[in-house]
Amino acid sequence: MIEIILAILICAVAVEHIFIMLLEMFFIQSSVAKKAFDLDSKLLEKKEVGVMFANQGLYNGFLAAGLLWSFVSPAVMVNPLRYFFLSCVIVAAIYGSITANKKIIFTQGGLAILAMIMLILSR
Repeated sequence: MIEIILAILICAVAVEHIFIMLLEMFFIQSSVAKKAFDLDSKLLEKKEVGVMFANQGLYNGFLAAGLLWSFVSPAVMVNPLRYFFLSCVIVAAIYGSITANKKIIFTQGGLAILAMIMLILSR
């Protein structure tokens, strides 16, 4: 049962980061992005800001790819990949909550923290 919950949580974290990647790389000026990032429309219209968000989005895509990779990798690599990529998400959420918005620890890190707990419990 723990393995099923863990798989669902890891998929949810990956989907969340794909969504963030899409917002940051392709839809940064959308109303959803403006609301999600709580940023001024004028700021998001600046080309430099769009480039920075696109770069940030690419990294979110890498996090999602790493988590999804754990589902198709050889058994010996599954847990190391999950520990590494979940840790990356959690560290990024901690940093974001310290430097940008306190809610990030819950909004972007919450599922990853739950997945990490389940991963530890599954051992």
